[in-house]
Parts: sequence; C-alpha cells; structure tokens
Amino acid sequence: MRQNKMQSFNDGVVRLYEVGNIGPRGGMRVEGLKIKATLRYKERTVGLNRFLANKQNNVNIQYLLRCPRLRNISTQDIAIPNDGKQFRITQIQYPEETNPPVMDITLEEVVSVYAIG
Repeated sequence: MRQNKMQSFNDGVVRLYEVGNIGPRGGMRVEGLKIKATLRYKERTVGLNRFLANKQNNVNIQYLLRCPRLRNISTQDIAIPNDGKQFRITQIQYPEETNPPVMDITLEEVVSVYAIG
C-alpha cells in the first residue's frame, strides 16, 4: 500500500461563495455572493495540457489552487483568493493519496464582479 503524501496549505486563504439573492426579504432580487467557506490553499502550477485544453474552450485559467476537500463546492461558485479578485471555479478535481484529503480548483477571472452580501 502506498503512503499518502502530506499536503500543506501555506500560500494563502481563499473565500468560496455561492451566487444567490442578497436583496432584502420581499424586495427586488439582487444577484450577489453568499459565503460558503474560507480555506487555506497551496498554489499549484497550471500544467501545459490543462492550459491548452482550456484555451481550446475559450477559458482563460489564472489559478490552480489545492485546498482541503469539501464536497459542497461546485463549478457554479466564486472564489476570492489573496489578491481580492473574483474567479469562477471552472473545474474541481479530487486527487487521491494525499493527507489530508484535498481538492484542486481551477479558476478563471470573472468579467463582471458580484456584490458581496
């Protein structure tokens, strides 16, 4: 049996949000961000294969972050790492053989930013 690789998360903190209504109850709907989780991360290198595959699909990948694994994160969510910019999660992968269990989230910068509720 292979031994699990120990993973550290020393590069920063990312806040993960879901997009939803942040308007007042009974008022007009206002699309904005609601916090889901705050996680530490390790920045990873965007590999050539991933970069080229995303370019073919007109996706401009800026970050690949490795975080502790959460199952309630989706490609509909928004991430805000240390630089304060908003990024759409375009892909989530769950690599095996790491300790603790992790997820790799691939991020593309958002063109129209959301208000944070």
